[in-house]
Amino acid sequence: MTSNPEKAALRKHLLEKRDSMSFEIMGFHNQKILSKLKKMKSFSQAQSIGCYYSIGSEVQTNDLIKALLSEKKIVSLPQVCDDTMVFRRIEDITKLETGNFDIPEPKESCPIQETHDVILVPCIGLDNNGNRIGYGYGFYDKYLSKNESTKIALAYSKQIVKSIPNSEHDVKMDWIVTETDVIKIS
Repeated sequence: MTSNPEKAALRKHLLEKRDSMSFEIMGFHNQKILSKLKKMKSFSQAQSIGCYYSIGSEVQTNDLIKALLSEKKIVSLPQVCDDTMVFRRIEDITKLETGNFDIPEPKESCPIQETHDVILVPCIGLDNNGNRIGYGYGFYDKYLSKNESTKIALAYSKQIVKSIPNSEHDVKMDWIVTETDVIKIS
């Protein structure tokens, strides 16, 4: 991944901004975000959902994953091997193992899920044009560039900025869901 100083500075600033939120405010915003997400037709009607296992100050998905599994939806989580990310179907959130970057991942024995109706994408920042800044490794961009799923970024409104510098390999989101808005990218 080539280094972009502008992106690196913006990433650092947005992470500090996101990390500065209190757990109480974060919890309140998480409830609003997930409530808005569940009301979206493209999400509520999805049968196969690629999700991320939230860490730190990311929009929390762990309870959502449990709820989707109880609804008998097909749920898969990313697993990173070397420079490649795949999504593996899970049956139970308690059966994950610590993977790269200390993030819980599905075990190698979980089947690879090739297709999804929706993929929920973590982010550090977004703009209203669907440009996203992640952690800088490019795993999601590589994966999403070969995938026709509806891409929904979950974020706090404080993560939305005027403009995200983007490159030709960056993949835009189809939707952005925050505690205040549901934004469809045209």
